[in-house]
Amino acid sequence: MARVFINHVDQYSGRVISKLFSQALVRGTATELEDEDDGDEIDLPTPSKSTYTAVGTMKDSALAKPKFVTEIIECSTRDELLASLLQCDVVIYDICEDADQVDEAAWAVEALHGAMEKYSEQKVFICLSTVMTWARTKPLDPEDPEIPFTEEDYRKRRSHPNFKDQVAVEKLVIKLGKTNKDKLNTYVVASGLTYGCGEDIFHFFFKTAWHGVVPALPVFGNGQNIVPTIHIRDLASVLLNVADARPATRYLVAVDGGQQTTLEEIVKTISEFLGNGKVKSIPKDDALLYKELQQKDYDRLLINVRIEATSVKDSMQIDWVAETGFLENIDKAIREYKETRGLLPVRVCILGPPQVGKSLVAAQICKLYKLHHVNVKDVINEEIRRLEESAARANADDIDEDDDAVAQKDSEYLDVLRDSKESNNGRYEDQHVSSFFRKKLKSMPCQNQGFVLDGYPKTYDQARELFAADEEEDEGQDPAAEFDKTIMPEIVISLEATDEFLRNRVMHLPELAVSETHNMEEEFLRRLSLYRSLNAEDTTVLNYFDELEVHPDYIDIEPDKTPTMKTTVDAVRKLIGEPRNYGPTPEEKAEMDRIAQEERLRLEAQAHEERERQEAEEAAETAQRRGEWRSQLEDVKHEEQGVLEAASVPLRNYLLQHVMPTLTQGLIEVCKIRPDDPIDYLAEYLFENNPQID
Repeated sequence: MARVFINHVDQYSGRVISKLFSQALVRGTATELEDEDDGDEIDLPTPSKSTYTAVGTMKDSALAKPKFVTEIIECSTRDELLASLLQCDVVIYDICEDADQVDEAAWAVEALHGAMEKYSEQKVFICLSTVMTWARTKPLDPEDPEIPFTEEDYRKRRSHPNFKDQVAVEKLVIKLGKTNKDKLNTYVVASGLTYGCGEDIFHFFFKTAWHGVVPALPVFGNGQNIVPTIHIRDLASVLLNVADARPATRYLVAVDGGQQTTLEEIVKTISEFLGNGKVKSIPKDDALLYKELQQKDYDRLLINVRIEATSVKDSMQIDWVAETGFLENIDKAIREYKETRGLLPVRVCILGPPQVGKSLVAAQICKLYKLHHVNVKDVINEEIRRLEESAARANADDIDEDDDAVAQKDSEYLDVLRDSKESNNGRYEDQHVSSFFRKKLKSMPCQNQGFVLDGYPKTYDQARELFAADEEEDEGQDPAAEFDKTIMPEIVISLEATDEFLRNRVMHLPELAVSETHNMEEEFLRRLSLYRSLNAEDTTVLNYFDELEVHPDYIDIEPDKTPTMKTTVDAVRKLIGEPRNYGPTPEEKAEMDRIAQEERLRLEAQAHEERERQEAEEAAETAQRRGEWRSQLEDVKHEEQGVLEAASVPLRNYLLQHVMPTLTQGLIEVCKIRPDDPIDYLAEYLFENNPQID
């Protein structure tokens, strides 16, 4: 089993290349090639029954290892990396995406060259470079600058000033490969700008068109520069052919058949098939104002080189994905872009009786998932406004013939609609409304992000007319399909509630929400009765979806007591699953962070106020308890004083009656006589004058 090393297998090119190698048979593309230098034939071994073992490094170690990569090489030193490279039969270094890999690629080929005497079998080193090393090459014929370059002209190439390091590595690789081809075979593959599989250099245009926010996609400069391109899987096939066949040509160009494709054509095609079809030329210098674009992207998008891959087309067995170029394969590129990045539209239909909360739930789901809210009123108003604006341009002096024909047609259709409305009690017939809805659902925004149908279709016939398959099916649409898969909802939700609940809900609405609207009692009851009658038989709109195995989910809203119907919204979110979009933009993320910060500060302030309130309440309660304790203590003191005073009355009386008269007289005598020993004198006096008590 041959072992192939690819640097940065977690990045755009490395991921696709490593995946293709991991699935390819060793020597599976090999053929007998004639040496262009000496005419000798190279007899290659027969194809192996084993596949390549893909190993490599990762730019972001935090990412998970690609499942098709056998081993991730993690080395702290270049000596460790060299030991891993020596175990590989094929080494592929991509120097297009990361500047730091240019120096590492130069070191790697020199290190492998220095150790080649130890090789028991031939090793192959492939440097994946870029056509930017041809960006300043002078035309082969100044009088005919449209003559394309080929690999044979590689010695004449002149690099873009910002890609001189890549040219130096290319020259080094070619030079070292001439020393001993039996030990180390080296190649340079100069790739056109790659596309497909989620996009890389063109991702800015795909993403901008997909979002549909800007009025026109930007074209830098006049857009007439020729941009060589190649599908990334075709580029991986070229590398696989080089590893298998080991051709005599050491310098190869990898581009597709769209050699005359301009930047303006590329951008306009992306806009037409993914956006609104509009482009706008802006000055070259303004390209750097876009945050999504780096200097290297700006340089590559402004390349102007006509170049052909003669060796690749004449000598290699490639199962081309997009041989005819970017423009001819835009449908495939867009499909891969959406699938790779998980940008699949979310299509939801929310139905239910009047005042059940369809619009409230739909609006929140659209905001959460960045979908388009499609309801009857907005769809009709939008289409009538468009028709009126178009019809107003009919017979204008500054309009061309084709646009005038469209304006005339819209004017006639507008007259038909007015007649239909007058003859149908102020309502448009179902066929017209379905046509409006179908056009809306087919619009690029709804096809890109998805939509939430709010309360429409209402009947079985409306649903059948709205979702019917086109007579002329688009590419990829099954002609035998019973419905148009591009607009058929994948999730149908019926919000349920009893008539009594709905009547009570309307009764509690603010007067402004009821007055002179369809929520007035008589009109509401009429709408509710109509809904019940339309959904009483087997041919209801929900039966239509059931028959197509798009089984509706029923949600009872009565238990939901939240004002925003959060419980119901959460149930719908559970049915839909995770969003299938880019997620929040930097501006939206900043706004979300700001709101989260404000919420955090609000909660902190609320918690602080709550703590202060609790502390104040505790302090007041403590003060109250202390006051009550003091009051109780005073009461106890007074009570004890009263008890003591009451208990001392007999004792005082006794003393006053039997002791105090004699004692008082004795003390008076002591004061008069002032004996030397007053205590003894007083004792003698009391003894002598002690009254006799029987």
